[in-house]
Amino acid sequence: MIVSVHIADVSKRSALQIMRTRLDPSRVFGLRYAEVTTAAPLSGRLLPRPKLGRIGLIAGWDDDSAVEAFLAGHPLAAQLAHGWYVRLQPTRVFGTWPGLSGLAATEEPMDDAEPAAVLTLGHLRLSQTLRFLRASAAAEGLAVRDPAVLAATGLARPPGLVATFSLWRTTAAMRAYARGDSGPGHLAATQANAARPFHHESAFIRFRPYAANGNWDGCNPLATTQSEATAVPL
Repeated sequence: MIVSVHIADVSKRSALQIMRTRLDPSRVFGLRYAEVTTAAPLSGRLLPRPKLGRIGLIAGWDDDSAVEAFLAGHPLAAQLAHGWYVRLQPTRVFGTWPGLSGLAATEEPMDDAEPAAVLTLGHLRLSQTLRFLRASAAAEGLAVRDPAVLAATGLARPPGLVATFSLWRTTAAMRAYARGDSGPGHLAATQANAARPFHHESAFIRFRPYAANGNWDGCNPLATTQSEATAVPL
């Protein structure tokens, strides 16, 4: 099983229409899971500010051929085609997530020097919203100041789904952030969640990004220079 994450800017009118889209795995070849979301830049603010017109798609697939079929022929793929997407090999999963039960059952080693991607997913307990926002703000503020973060965004589908997606220059830098080497924000958030969970269910998933295409805020963040080809095998 692999995962793809798509980010695209569309008109506000199109965004409203796309947010009503529900991809049915039984009707899309090779699809196991899909969530269409709004997006908001990570900032460290208590209240996220969604970027109107920015759409995210998180999808789980049988294999690359399923992703390619979607990209070649599905109407939603056409609407997102001018944006950016990445294919991801799962290497470690903490927690569980409905629809993504086929992710790596055992840890797949990653070299310290290779790029990493991280997806966090949660179905928020509404009673824990304020605690979650405070903890998330501290963790996000630390992440956006980290020079090893190539790109990052919050993703959400009201009323309950909250997620983040981040790309890291190296796996070592991602691990250092998770350990709290550069500040306590992320570690404090995970400890607060462990003491009293923010979510009904949640997952933290680490990936090896192995192909990316297109532009996110004007560039492909996984290209070593903006002038490189937009398709980047890793």
